[in-house]
Amino acid sequence: MRRSTFVAAATATALSATLFTGPSPAQADVTGGPALVGADGWNSQPGMVFVTAHSGHPLTHITAHFFPLNAPADAPEAGSTEDFTQYAGQDATSGTWRAPVHLADLGDYRVTVDLQDASGAVLTGAVSPYDLEYRTVVAIPDLSVTPSVPDYLHQQVSISGTALAEDPRHPGTRTPATGVPVDIETWRGRLNATTGTDGRFNVAFVPTLMPLYVTAAPGACADYPNAIDVTTPQQYVQTTEAPVRFTASTHALNLKQGATGTVTGRAEVQTTAGWQPLPHTPIGIDTAGTGYLVGETTTDSHGAYTLHVPSDAPAPAGEIYAANRDRPFQGFATQPFSLHVAYTTHIDMNASLNDDSSLAVSGYVYFEDPRAKWPAKPTVTLQYSQDGKSGWKDAATLPIKLRYNKPLFQETFARTFTTPDSTAYWRARFNGNPDLATSTTKPARLYRYATRITGFHGTPDPVRRNQAISFAGTLQYKNGSTWKPLSGQSPTLYFRPRGSSTYHYVTELDSDRHGHLIGMVSAERDGTWALALSRQTGDHYLKSPRVTDYVDVR
Repeated sequence: MRRSTFVAAATATALSATLFTGPSPAQADVTGGPALVGADGWNSQPGMVFVTAHSGHPLTHITAHFFPLNAPADAPEAGSTEDFTQYAGQDATSGTWRAPVHLADLGDYRVTVDLQDASGAVLTGAVSPYDLEYRTVVAIPDLSVTPSVPDYLHQQVSISGTALAEDPRHPGTRTPATGVPVDIETWRGRLNATTGTDGRFNVAFVPTLMPLYVTAAPGACADYPNAIDVTTPQQYVQTTEAPVRFTASTHALNLKQGATGTVTGRAEVQTTAGWQPLPHTPIGIDTAGTGYLVGETTTDSHGAYTLHVPSDAPAPAGEIYAANRDRPFQGFATQPFSLHVAYTTHIDMNASLNDDSSLAVSGYVYFEDPRAKWPAKPTVTLQYSQDGKSGWKDAATLPIKLRYNKPLFQETFARTFTTPDSTAYWRARFNGNPDLATSTTKPARLYRYATRITGFHGTPDPVRRNQAISFAGTLQYKNGSTWKPLSGQSPTLYFRPRGSSTYHYVTELDSDRHGHLIGMVSAERDGTWALALSRQTGDHYLKSPRVTDYVDVR
């Protein structure tokens, strides 16, 4: 079964024979004589042939001859007809004529036409550029779409009809077409059905988009091979939208970037039964003018909703909406909404205690979002606490130097000052504003212990020249009132030759986990060795007093 398209009568009468280049065995030898435009069948009228022609004088006689499409050129005709009556046209000089066709077998046929007009001019054996498709026609004359105007309470649309088959050998006799697949096009998707023993089919669906233009067409079927399938005219379907309303617990939120706010409420729809809960409908927030979706949820079976509003996609000016895009049976309700976000800032700090226990602080602050702006005079507050968890006290306020005033660019702060407590936890806190959130560094413990070196001496003493000298002694630090071993440090070793007043740097020694010195040097000459724990040995320890030992080299 295949689908065919034919030239309509009104169109065919306007065609000129010069548009076709098919062979014509005989031509009228009178200027303005008969001319054939075309001859074929129309699927709306099985068992009929339509001839479109024109002449300078009224046409008085038409004969159509039919030959099997694949038969040899000299094969006898399968049939002919000359019982033509004018079907369309202003007068007999131009138009479309039709006549019944009676052939023994279904199939496709080549058509030739003989024409004669009132002047006696004759055109014989003119070949039609079209073939006659002498086939069974399967059509659906009673397509029904119910309701044609669905609404909120009546959303399901039913499409039904009857497929009827008409054999051109028995024109006017239609029989139910059983087991025929039906292709239904809605312009918003396709549906499929199959006819029953009575040729009937029915399919129901709930439209998701509007409007709909419904057509149906029979499909290929083994019971009607090579039949002509006729598509139904379009039927228009348009829904009726029901008004919608909803409540919202708030129309404005102030959030830190990264936080989430909440809006709750209830949605309703108005029907002939009054206002009732609107279930399973999206509730969302988008940015006005852009359609950017900030957040969305769905009402429950009672129309209630809880909408979580993230701050990573702020809508300074937006709206809350209630609408089900998958169900075009309800209106669209909106309410204004605004979201203010304090954008995230990032802060880092380096802090250390100097040898005199003064505090040196430096760091930077930056933000990432291009919508954020620095305040006029941004500052950072230095705070300290004994346990790093509570009891934070302000020690100093440091200005942030704005050099770039752009997102992702670090703006710095720095200060060195005398601390109120040399053993404490320290942090830096950026003092935000409504547009920039505050941020705080992790606490850093800073402390400075007194140090000393006990039992320092070099061995052997005396020592031979170029022999190794080992150094003994213990590094200690004072925690409260107790001296404890200081491990993992690198005290600095100096040497002053005999007769000189100047110490020279030699190397750094090490200390084991008990604070005992580790290291040796080569003896070259007499002199005094000195050892001290300098500032470079660690951030948490003060300089130690220098200790010395004279070693005799022989």
